[in-house]
Amino acid sequence: MTDPTQLDLFSPARRRERVVDWQVPAPVAKVAMGLSGIDAMLGIRDGRLPPPPFAKLIGFIMAVVEPGRIVMELEPREDLENTIGLLHGATAAALLDTAMGCAISTRLEPGQGSVTLDLKMTFLRPLSVRSGLISAEGRIIKLGRQTSYTEGFVRDGKGALAVHATATFSMIGSNFTGN
Repeated sequence: MTDPTQLDLFSPARRRERVVDWQVPAPVAKVAMGLSGIDAMLGIRDGRLPPPPFAKLIGFIMAVVEPGRIVMELEPREDLENTIGLLHGATAAALLDTAMGCAISTRLEPGQGSVTLDLKMTFLRPLSVRSGLISAEGRIIKLGRQTSYTEGFVRDGKGALAVHATATFSMIGSNFTGN
């Protein structure tokens, strides 16, 4: 066992820094709510709309947009690791929740949206910075007027399944203020 008092864990040489910038989200949300969901998702993927601040914080991008299906990608970094050197489980949860929610968005009319009610995940293998490019796929199982259901998968850079998830979403209208 390594004695932490013998290591200079707070050494300047061991320090890392990351700067995150983003666009103010409210004006983007206003524009996006005026678009069909698929047009909003394509706008984010193609750079016509800025991604949400959370996507910039975690560092994932929208790689694939199809009706009922979204794929998010993330190049894993050490700032997403937990204390045992693996990617924190919240990283996969954020990727899957986003991919599955955006998959629903691809089938919605202007002014409609959804919020996560339930997210269930099963971790099948750990992910780390050595995993390579991580992809999270979300797809619709059932699109309903009030409630929708999705399924999601996270795969490592070799295509191995790492996480499986299902989620339930509640539909919302344009009168939703987020408060």
